[in-house]
Amino acid sequence: MWDYLRLEVRRTLRDTGFVIGGIAIPVMMYPLFTNLGENDSAWKTASMVGTAAYGAVGSALNPGGAVAEDRAIGWLRQLRVTPVTPREVVIGRALTGSVTVLPAIVAVLVAGGLVNGVRLGAWQWAAVAVLLWFGSIPFTLLGLGNGYRLTGPATGVANMIGNLGLAVLGGLWFPIELFPGRLRPVSAYTPTHGIAELGTSVAAGHAPALDAILVLTFWMLVFCSYAVLSYRRGAGTS
Repeated sequence: MWDYLRLEVRRTLRDTGFVIGGIAIPVMMYPLFTNLGENDSAWKTASMVGTAAYGAVGSALNPGGAVAEDRAIGWLRQLRVTPVTPREVVIGRALTGSVTVLPAIVAVLVAGGLVNGVRLGAWQWAAVAVLLWFGSIPFTLLGLGNGYRLTGPATGVANMIGNLGLAVLGGLWFPIELFPGRLRPVSAYTPTHGIAELGTSVAAGHAPALDAILVLTFWMLVFCSYAVLSYRRGAGTS
């Protein structure tokens, strides 16, 4: 399984689309969002966390597209005749998504410190990165579910719409205080709001919010069930 994991990580990091969409775009978006208005240090910190979460979500969804491509070219059928078990295939894909999330998170956090002068304690930088990393797990499962269920083009569209829609609803780009009154309660229950809350709580010097942990746990269970059902369905058609 570890050989399979190394193969998938190398393949992902060599993908130009992943490097641009998952790492470069969030890094470019962050200074744009934080330097158009007033010089608000609190917003620069919150936006840094939100944009890093956006990059993490996009990177976590990315392996789903590779899964759909593998189904189309028969790679999953080839894997079945190797010693790699179906369970190891799924775990390897999930670990690939987790590993490739880190560059997106780190790149935005570095931009926050170097470009916008965000100042946090050493433990806070580390905790924010780790929490965003763990918080991206539900989105990896969502991407895998889409990849095992949908075609390659459909997976790309579903992941893109999901990433953009959840980023807006979760307040990753703009404070939810700016949302219409009826939309604010909806935002609080989105997985993207949950992952951002983990980081912003620590950046503010507090322990991760319990409600954010519960929301992410709920969505992880939902997306895990979706991924398992999609894999079982896709196993008969790939």
